[in-house]
Amino acid sequence: MGGKQSRGFSSRELSEVSVIQGSGNDQAGLSSAAEKIRRHATVHFGYSTLSLAMRGLDDAPAELWELRELQKLNLSMNCLCSLPPALSALDNLVVLNLWGNNLTSLPPEIGLLKKLRVLFACRNRLSEVPEELGSCAGLEVLSLANNQISSLPGSLAAMRNLTKLNLSHNRIAHIPTCVYSMKGLVFLHLACNRLETIADQIQDLVNLKILIVEGNSIHTLPKTLCFLDSLELLNVDFNELQSVPGEMYLLSRLRKLACHPMDKGLHIVHNPLLKPIKEVLQGGLSSLYNYLKPT
Repeated sequence: MGGKQSRGFSSRELSEVSVIQGSGNDQAGLSSAAEKIRRHATVHFGYSTLSLAMRGLDDAPAELWELRELQKLNLSMNCLCSLPPALSALDNLVVLNLWGNNLTSLPPEIGLLKKLRVLFACRNRLSEVPEELGSCAGLEVLSLANNQISSLPGSLAAMRNLTKLNLSHNRIAHIPTCVYSMKGLVFLHLACNRLETIADQIQDLVNLKILIVEGNSIHTLPKTLCFLDSLELLNVDFNELQSVPGEMYLLSRLRKLACHPMDKGLHIVHNPLLKPIKEVLQGGLSSLYNYLKPT
């Protein structure tokens, strides 16, 4: 079921909301301001949706947290430094977009959003993630890219429904242990971190189709990686690999050497590969597999 696109607030309208907010503490005033915001929400593809993107907001309007019916909320590309505990009042949220703000933390109360399935918190200033986020066990998509994160809390191991996890462009030196418990992962993006190794537990991610670890300092790939028989895209460009596991030929769904970033296949350029692997690869991926297969 569709619906018309929501029209964003003008600067004048946002000012009017602030005036109403500051006119007194009575409930009528708050409800009036909340109604003013509510008028900009729409039903889009069956979801109650509100966009406050690109409004120059330093703080979200206090009345926003009264709109408990909201299911999709877009606060992207503002100047938000924090979110209040009142965020938990929006307990019907399915999608929360916080992309491109100045958030240094997420409130612990985010764990009370039990219906949340998609969370975009990329391009902020996050250095850590609250343990309470692990209570959002229904999350299917989580993007924390382009932050300052070095680890994740163990509580996120409960996210068994997560299919897409983006941790690229952070400060991660070891893949967080909790990630290996996310059995539903299909897409895992760890590019441009500080990884030097991938643990043998990578084999536990049996549904993984896309693994991107380009732009790290990985020296070797574990042979257990080669047991991920659903893997269709493996990007290890720009690392420190000198060789590949002898079991690499088991990755039968990697059918070619890939060039473009999201092409299926094996991405392995800009690594200090030694002979004979470097020379064999000149004949393509099939040549490599033939070379590695036991006779």
